[in-house]
Amino acid sequence: MKILYLTDQLYLHGGIEKVLSQKANYFADVSGDEVTILTYQQKDRKPVYRLSGEIRLLDLNINYDIAKSYFHPVNLQKVPTHIAALKRVFRDLKPDVIVSSSFGPDFYFLPYINGNIPVIKEFHSSRTLNSRPGSVKEQILSALSRNAEKKYTGLVVLNPDEVQYYHFGAVSVIPNPAEITDDRAPLIHKRILAAGRISPVKNFGDLIQAFAQLSADYPDWQLHFWGEDYIGTQAKLQSQIDRLALSDRILFMGVTDNLKASMQKYSIYAMTSETECFPMVLLESLSAGLPVVSYDSPTGPRHIVTGGEDGFIVPCKNLDIFTQKLEQLMTDENLRRKIGAKGRENVQRFNIDKIMEQWQYLFKEVIAKANQ
Repeated sequence: MKILYLTDQLYLHGGIEKVLSQKANYFADVSGDEVTILTYQQKDRKPVYRLSGEIRLLDLNINYDIAKSYFHPVNLQKVPTHIAALKRVFRDLKPDVIVSSSFGPDFYFLPYINGNIPVIKEFHSSRTLNSRPGSVKEQILSALSRNAEKKYTGLVVLNPDEVQYYHFGAVSVIPNPAEITDDRAPLIHKRILAAGRISPVKNFGDLIQAFAQLSADYPDWQLHFWGEDYIGTQAKLQSQIDRLALSDRILFMGVTDNLKASMQKYSIYAMTSETECFPMVLLESLSAGLPVVSYDSPTGPRHIVTGGEDGFIVPCKNLDIFTQKLEQLMTDENLRRKIGAKGRENVQRFNIDKIMEQWQYLFKEVIAKANQ
């Protein structure tokens, strides 16, 4: 089977990049499929995550200005070049199936230029916040999205709560796979971990506030953030930390190519995001045996963490309950170990073999329909 993955880039740390590398490697190395990954703004940089030597990497060198809207004239004028380049690739590679992994301008035109090749769109973010467009611009974009979705062979969302936001086409629910290893955090280090792009949607300010409320009673504990800054968010959070006089205990650690290894030095994973569709970092935390305390961020954490078993799911934005649960984990090492052990057990349901079976079934199904 010839599989063509489309995405914007593979050089930044992120959930989409991580899970794409996992799936592509599986198809290439385990299933023996012919896999190509096509980017449009890799900018001659190396992929941040390991890719099989059997995978072919191509870049179209379109390079949209991501600081501007995709509908800005600067970016719109690049669309014809993008379309022409994609058509050439489709003609030359003749893939059996195309999978669009990231969200970019190609979302709107891809299902109109794929010919008879089945094309599947993955959605990695939650539609909770934009399910009811308000402004005229939002209504126009919503209409364009609906028209595009009708044309895709299939749509894939990460959890069942997202299905309600897609009213056209065949929608499948396939979660992300977990990277399960034998590494297990000893849970003896008095450190709390949070990870992800340092951006407003991660709502790290709430986590800082929760830690600040507990800091005087637990002076040996620290809070660490792993991830790269996005649009100056880190500076704003640092100002909050400075005002709380906690700059020696709340630290930004930068980026890492191996978060799973870093997790061995922590005892709790904490998440206060505004939205999360299916955060890979929660899968990694459970695999490492880290107990989790998370907001019930729409719509993903509740589908990964089993509240009361392998972590705590707190009503979204309820900082008081979040702080209470965080304190409970900080003070009770036996509870941390019990919850951590259960997490390693529960995460097995996201074993990559089980998840990739679902992808293989979907691919065979859409290819068979295309050949009828």
